[in-house]
Amino acid sequence: MDKRFVVTIGREFGTGGRQIANELAKILGVNLYDRQLLEPIRERYNLTQEEVDVIKSQKPSWWYESTSQDLYDDEEFLVRSLAAKESCIILGRTGFHIFREEPNAFKVFLIADKPYRRDKVARRLNINEGSADALIDKVDEARENFTKTFSGKTRYDARNYDLVLNVNGLEPTQVARFIAECVQRKIK
Repeated sequence: MDKRFVVTIGREFGTGGRQIANELAKILGVNLYDRQLLEPIRERYNLTQEEVDVIKSQKPSWWYESTSQDLYDDEEFLVRSLAAKESCIILGRTGFHIFREEPNAFKVFLIADKPYRRDKVARRLNINEGSADALIDKVDEARENFTKTFSGKTRYDARNYDLVLNVNGLEPTQVARFIAECVQRKIK
C-alpha cells in the first residue's frame, strides 16, 4: 500500500485484541501504538499508570473532569501526530472517534461471547471464572465510561466501525490476516 493509513482497534476485554493487533502490525509492516503512548503524558502529569487508569475510568464528575479532559486532549494530539507521520495501528484510545473523518482510517471492533472471554482471561491471568467475570465486567465498564465521556457515543454501536468481528474460536493470526485483507481493499 502506498498511502498512509491508520487502523484503529477497539475491543471487549478478553478478546485477545492486543495479540491480534500485534499480528496485524507484523502483517502490514507498521507500528502498533497502545498504552506506551501514555508514557510521556504520565511523566508530564507525574502520574503512575494506575492513577491514569483510575482517572480515565471514572464517570464524569467535577473532581476528575478537568484532569481527564487534559489527559484525553494530550493523548488525542499524540495519536493524531503519529498517524499524520506514518501508517500505524492504534489500539483503544477511542481511535474510532478520533479518526471518524479520516478517509484512510479503518476502524475495527472485536467482540466475543462472555464464556470465551471468561476462559481466556482466567487462563491468561491464572484466576477462577468468577474472578475473570468480575474483571471483564470492570474493564468493559471502564472502557465504556471512557468512550462515552470523550466521544459521546457507545463503543458498541456498530456504525462507528468499518468492521465488527466476533473472534470466538478464531486464532489471532487468522483474525489479523482477515483484517489486513479488509484494510488493503479499503485503502487502495
